[in-house]
Amino acid sequence: MTSLTAGAIENIMCGGNVERPILQILGQKKISGGPQGQDRYRLMLSDGKYHHSSAMLATQLNHLVLEGQLDSFTVIRLDKYLCNAITPDKRVMILLALEVIRPGAEVGESIGSPQVFKLGATSGKGSVTNNNNNNAPKPEPQRNTMTSPPKPSGNQSVFHRNAPSTPGGSTMKVHPISSLNPYQNRWQIRARVTMKTPIRTWNNSRGEGKLFSMNFLDESGEIRATAFKEQVDKYHDMIEVGKVYFVSRGTLKTANKQYSTVNNDYEMTFNNDTQVTLCDETVDLPQIKYDFVPINQFASKSADTTADVIGIVKSAAECTTITGKASQREFKKRDLQLVDTTNTQINLTLWGNDAENFEGDTNPVIAVKGAKISEFGGRSLSVSMSSQMFINPDIPEAHLLRGWFDNEGCNAEFDSFRNDSQGGNQGGTNWKLFSEVKGGNIGQDKPEYFTANGTILFIKKDNCLYNACPKEDCNKKVIDQGNGMYRCEKCGKEYPNFKHRMILQVSIADFTDNQWATFFQDTGEKILGISAQELGELRDENDSAFEAKFQAALFKAYTFRMRAKMESYNDENRLKTVGVSATPRNSIEYNQKLIGDIEKLLSQ
Repeated sequence: MTSLTAGAIENIMCGGNVERPILQILGQKKISGGPQGQDRYRLMLSDGKYHHSSAMLATQLNHLVLEGQLDSFTVIRLDKYLCNAITPDKRVMILLALEVIRPGAEVGESIGSPQVFKLGATSGKGSVTNNNNNNAPKPEPQRNTMTSPPKPSGNQSVFHRNAPSTPGGSTMKVHPISSLNPYQNRWQIRARVTMKTPIRTWNNSRGEGKLFSMNFLDESGEIRATAFKEQVDKYHDMIEVGKVYFVSRGTLKTANKQYSTVNNDYEMTFNNDTQVTLCDETVDLPQIKYDFVPINQFASKSADTTADVIGIVKSAAECTTITGKASQREFKKRDLQLVDTTNTQINLTLWGNDAENFEGDTNPVIAVKGAKISEFGGRSLSVSMSSQMFINPDIPEAHLLRGWFDNEGCNAEFDSFRNDSQGGNQGGTNWKLFSEVKGGNIGQDKPEYFTANGTILFIKKDNCLYNACPKEDCNKKVIDQGNGMYRCEKCGKEYPNFKHRMILQVSIADFTDNQWATFFQDTGEKILGISAQELGELRDENDSAFEAKFQAALFKAYTFRMRAKMESYNDENRLKTVGVSATPRNSIEYNQKLIGDIEKLLSQ
């Protein structure tokens, strides 16, 4: 008969470490609606001496239950597990990796005469310490946001100093944010709200609803939380930025980094059982913390990432309204020019109510946590839904900036990241000659943007248009069904018509070399001076007029913003170049740029 690791359950539940224990399954129970909507399974495990039912199977092992491998009496070996403290007198095992030693059908009975294990009722081992299981994964270290006493590690629960008392007089247990994970179901945090988004709505094929998000911060770390539908009505007005709350019974899941800038592997979702109560006692919790990047260092930051920035508003454009291409919804937009003591300025875009209500006449200081970085025009920033913007914040960096600007910054000259969509293009960054593009290592590891002056030599007319789905927010190529209908595979529908979309292959040259580049619809229409739909009608109705449009576009000079990336095709590396924008060359501005380049060379 297979022997079990006698005493393993007692040892593990009392904080000990047992290497790869052999245990027997005496039963299982399905628990619906786990951390990410998945079913969970609770197992009763026996070591021959004691049996214990607080063992949860990790969801990635659910298939073992569904395949019938973890039936009653099955003997298993635990290769990886961890043990969490839920309350001082209760712990739960999380089974992360295991191997079936003998199927339950072969064993057919309970091994030994196991008794129910109760923490504190055996061998006098009543005190629970932090789990030291070397097989268990260690939590990621958290960056301290302030100087404070040593923090508890792992999943250890703590009693915070000055923790409030319940009406019954017992101390309320508080867990550090860094200890939270999806395998816990009984926890409570005490944290400060550092950010709260406006209410957003959605309407799609699965229904409609609303949501808002917030960030909670304590001494150990930060976590993002989101409330949906009924929870929005319940908590949006109640929760205020800067105040401290007790939060419990939220759903924990793996964080979606696309929508969050918080340094945490997990995030929280409010549900019907979630409880949020205001902490009305004075507590020593950190305020929002920044990691500011000087403006002149944004050239080295990757696009589509986030960073904290602080600067003085040197100038503010008027609030404008734009229409989204995909949604056709209108958005409010305002561009600001931020400057700092590095004598550099950068464009910061505000959206929605922030754009509409902003007043920049007094040159306020703006601090943004989690500003989104874009490569458009070299480098630019925007305040996204996950960003936090503060006007004239009461922090030392803001006071230093104000003093600098009032005394000398207001009269300073600033280097800039010029946005190609605003006025001329001659202030673009990373200027290249086409000989440098072909002969260099541009775009080897990642796409690289550059600016170049060039003249159009040739435009391919063949395959410059394709038939696309007529739906406004879909540009997928349609398939001619041969019966007067056109099928869009993306939409899964057939239509009696289509729309024309443009892709131009253009040969551009400067005085050093030439380069083929692809221009998509918006830029292609500017080069030809005609819309894709009109060009398609000309092609079908008037060949000579169609030809004339291409001839008229030749030998015109532009300042191009280009994107280059080395790609492999049939085991051959080729440089693929895409035209991002094309602006008619402004000779006066370009000459001024050349004069500036000459002066820099002479000064070296």
